[in-house]
Amino acid sequence: MSDAASNSNATVRPRRWTIFGAALLLLALALVVIYTSRNAFFSPLALVVVAAIGLAALLLQLRFRRDISQPVRAPFWLNILGLVFAVAAIFADRLHLGTRGSQSVALGAVTCFGISGMIVLHALRKPDH
Repeated sequence: MSDAASNSNATVRPRRWTIFGAALLLLALALVVIYTSRNAFFSPLALVVVAAIGLAALLLQLRFRRDISQPVRAPFWLNILGLVFAVAAIFADRLHLGTRGSQSVALGAVTCFGISGMIVLHALRKPDH
């Protein structure tokens, strides 16, 4: 009986950190939704923010998971490229990119974050050989 109790404590502890991280990310998304006007969600910048929060959630999951047998890393260059696009989307007015330019850099950021997330998820789901 003591083995069952120790096994249940071993599985609860890592899960607690996962739930805590998920709660923080939900709080971040809630703050974005609450303090953003309805018209702002039609902005490409809102898509960049939500994509960046999603990628952060995935990377935090990698950080807190203990059951991963082989190290999984997100492509660094792709995340840097996504950050460059995201910064360009934020400063699109100052860079005089125009509507199509700002939408293009926002789409580039979302695409980079999405591809990076897909690569990480694929590596997590790949069976060990």
